[in-house]
Amino acid sequence: MSKPTRRNVKTQANAVAAALKRSATTFYGVGVFSGVINVLALTGSIYMLQVYDRVLTSRSVPTLVGLTVLMAGLYIAYGLLDFFRVRIMGRVGLRIDQELSGKVFDIVRLLPLRARYGGDGMQPVRDLDQIRSYMSGLGPTALFDLPWIPVYLAVVFLLHPILGLFATAGALVLVGLTFWTEVASSGPLKSAAQSGSQRLALGEAARRNAEVIRAMGLGERIGKRWHEASARHLVDQVRAADAASGVGTLTKILRLLLQSGILGLGAYLVLEGQVTPGTIIAGSITMSRALAPIESAITHWRSFVSARHSYRRLVELFTAFAQESAEVMSLPKPTQTLTVQNLVVAPPGQSKPTVVNVNLQLNAGDGLGIIGPSASGKSTLARALVGVWAPSHEASAVRLDGAALDQWAPDTLGRYIGYLPQDIELFDGTVAENIARFDENATAEAIVAAARDAGCHEMIVHLPEGYQTRIGEAGQSLSAGQRQRLALARALYGEPFLVVLDEPNSNLDAVGDSAVTDAIRSVRRRGGIAIVIAHRPSALAGVDAVLAMANGQMQALGPRDEVLRKIVKPAPVRGGPPPMPQRASAGGAATATVVDHPGLKVVVDSDRGDT
Repeated sequence: MSKPTRRNVKTQANAVAAALKRSATTFYGVGVFSGVINVLALTGSIYMLQVYDRVLTSRSVPTLVGLTVLMAGLYIAYGLLDFFRVRIMGRVGLRIDQELSGKVFDIVRLLPLRARYGGDGMQPVRDLDQIRSYMSGLGPTALFDLPWIPVYLAVVFLLHPILGLFATAGALVLVGLTFWTEVASSGPLKSAAQSGSQRLALGEAARRNAEVIRAMGLGERIGKRWHEASARHLVDQVRAADAASGVGTLTKILRLLLQSGILGLGAYLVLEGQVTPGTIIAGSITMSRALAPIESAITHWRSFVSARHSYRRLVELFTAFAQESAEVMSLPKPTQTLTVQNLVVAPPGQSKPTVVNVNLQLNAGDGLGIIGPSASGKSTLARALVGVWAPSHEASAVRLDGAALDQWAPDTLGRYIGYLPQDIELFDGTVAENIARFDENATAEAIVAAARDAGCHEMIVHLPEGYQTRIGEAGQSLSAGQRQRLALARALYGEPFLVVLDEPNSNLDAVGDSAVTDAIRSVRRRGGIAIVIAHRPSALAGVDAVLAMANGQMQALGPRDEVLRKIVKPAPVRGGPPPMPQRASAGGAATATVVDHPGLKVVVDSDRGDT
């Protein structure tokens, strides 16, 4: 299986530019519309020139009527073309959004898995919204009008060279103000975007942890952090607004001065007999039209800069995630082996690995338990086995039937993998939808089969609406144990070849423990591979091999009973007799045996089976 070609990756990286390029024909059409519109914009100047220099001198009413009718027709055409131009640009913005929204959402999903991202996770979506909003507004029309400024200045020169020089000098000053706007507003706008993203991220974190905030009295402290973040954002917003509005106000004042100034200059030239009275009005209208695109560009500069920053951020993200979206060839369903080669894994955005040099191979029907103390790398290994986190070293690989996980399309690979994470997340929807992984083609038989394998069918049918019960956001209407059993059913849906369960019984009672064991055995009986990460030995009843980890490395790997005998041994008592099993009781109820191993200490509850 070959890797995606460099050309394909480059195409994915330039997805934003490619979407704009596909609209090039439309842009050319809008450019033609803009040309006609700018020619028609001379109607007012020519009309006033003819009225002053021809109608008033000849006192011809028919000429006035004819000119007026012609002027009205030209202005109607001007308005219609401008109307269609704005609507066309709005459709361009919508089309770009439609082309990129799916890819942007893919990045939003992958961002937490591939990089440490401290800001608002929805920023890419907002960036796309900013680009669409700008493309649908009046900002681009000003850019289309800018190339016509020399044409208007040339018309003013034709009226009189001195008027042309005056108008050109004013235009150059306004162009200078445009560059000043860029310098003055770019930094504040960037800071405002960053502080706004951080504020929204804090708000989302507060929403997710509402229970903890309320129960532990953190409302005032988190509220203080929110107010500080809001204050920073508001300061940045004010700075950005002040920078843009200050230059905009100065631009308006200068434009009014130039319009009045050209009237005075024209009057002087009339007194000198160098131009006719109609030239005064024609020159004023034409210069106003020449300066209008510059003023409009300055007015919309803030949205232009924001759209440009959004464009750059999206290009950077598409470049970083180009490999993720590259097309791969379909492979057959894995049925034989899981191989882990020299696996080195580091959390996203970190250089120090938390799993180092893990090597193992499992065949169809095998069951593996992974044990170890906290922070030993168990969950990191689980994420790597299912393709959530990518290996950190080129020589590292996780393979199904010999094919590395990155050779599979993620959605295709997902059908062959069942994963129960340590932190369970369910989606707003029905119980059946969550179990079926929102597969629109899921059959009732497959959903019920997964629920039966997870031992939760009886629990589901006793819910208010059975499988059609809506569980709410994150499954808030269910208990922790119910959510865990539904997540187990979701992991088993479709009879995946590889099933990885990270502490599947952490919220379960004895009945749930038994259901997990039965589920693991059912996976193995049908020729799948089951991997269980556990702190409680009861979860290991359905596996035949155990991998012990400590400090991110393999400490022992082999048959379950043999590995547990090596690891589970009495811990020495300081200053006491030779090592013996230590038992402690609490009110005559449960007893515990403390066992030790280099880098691994396990406490086995003899009554509950907890570790």
